Amino acid sequence: MIGRLPEAVRIREVGPRDGFQNEPEVIPTDQKVRLINLLARTGLRRLEVTSFVRPDVIPQLADAAQVLRYIVVPPEVDVSVLIPNERGLDNALHLREHFNEINCFLSASETHNLHNVNRSVEDSLVGLEHVIGRARTEGLRVEAVISTAFGCPYEGAVAVERVLAIARRLIEAGAAEIGFGDTTGMANPVQVGGFFQVARETLGSGVELTAHFHNTRGQGLANVLAALQAGCTSFESSFGELGGCPVPPGATGNIATEDLVSMLEEMGVRTGVNLTFLLDAVAAMRGVLGRQLGSHTLTAGPVDWHRTR
Repeated sequence: MIGRLPEAVRIREVGPRDGFQNEPEVIPTDQKVRLINLLARTGLRRLEVTSFVRPDVIPQLADAAQVLRYIVVPPEVDVSVLIPNERGLDNALHLREHFNEINCFLSASETHNLHNVNRSVEDSLVGLEHVIGRARTEGLRVEAVISTAFGCPYEGAVAVERVLAIARRLIEAGAAEIGFGDTTGMANPVQVGGFFQVARETLGSGVELTAHFHNTRGQGLANVLAALQAGCTSFESSFGELGGCPVPPGATGNIATEDLVSMLEEMGVRTGVNLTFLLDAVAAMRGVLGRQLGSHTLTAGPVDWHRTR
């Protein structure tokens, strides 16, 4: 039996950053701007639009400043940028008027963190504590994302206690939101349900807890349901099921925003998103890439209750 579900959730769309950065061919800046503007008018209220990383590391995001300058986003939409380190924050602050949130990240496992950012977890934490403190001084809201929170492709299981100890450090530094990333799709619904129950009990009600699932093994939406039942009401997803982690082999995209919205709305959980407008944005993305996407709802269409029997 399905337990009681929340009345509404918050969704952050991460496709313009997490999704685009995994595409092998550079997407023209004007197309990125067009797609972000489409997403901003779907009813989504949270958009992660780019990242201030080194352009030689991720050429796809070398136009971060142009994207931020050119997008036209309604005032009720929160715009966030991914910040890897203090240099990235320095670059982002030149465009402070164009965003109001930052996301920063590290991995829960040593091996993945070394592969991803070439630092130990402790070194990453110390660096992020400085980034978070400076961002808060600038009046920015901070989400800190912990990757490999449900398992590491190199080390296997990651202790919940370790993940939550990292989360406490980030909260003490000033993060208002902690995202828990299933970076390579290793989580299962039983694990997820237990994790979020313990996380809420341990971290308290003063911080927003966000789930970030990948669909690598087809369990993304099942994990969403488990998180919902455990009281999680904040999720990250990517339109068209774009994205994935560039480090470990075989890591596929995030759960598709349109599939997430379709499921939640059918279950009576409000998202505030117009699914028709969202599917228009996904179709536009498909046109830009010139290939099929992993979106089930784009392929099948939304449920039409007037035609079902």
